Amino acid sequence: MKTGERIKLLREEAGLSQLDLSKSIHINNSVLSRIESGKRPVEDHELKTIADYFYVDADFLLGRKDIPRMNDENKGYIDHALGWTDEEKQIAEAVIQTLRKLKK
Repeated sequence: MKTGERIKLLREEAGLSQLDLSKSIHINNSVLSRIESGKRPVEDHELKTIADYFYVDADFLLGRKDIPRMNDENKGYIDHALGWTDEEKQIAEAVIQTLRKLKK
């Protein structure tokens, strides 16, 4: 699975449209569309922003790992989700569901 496909998978699992995600991470919607479709490579700063947004390791997005584990900076946030917004909790739950699907 390519980087854009992994980003799309996480976005869809979180129930977000491309427009929702692009606004949240401050990337032009057409740029996100081209990244997801593989027509444009993801730049380093965009990769970091997307990985941080979904609380996954950038290596998962790059296809170096099949399990989107929490990145070191965000590890353990799900266990301590007090104070998270509903949107952040929804995204974290979507990541967990993605993990479960990929492990099958």
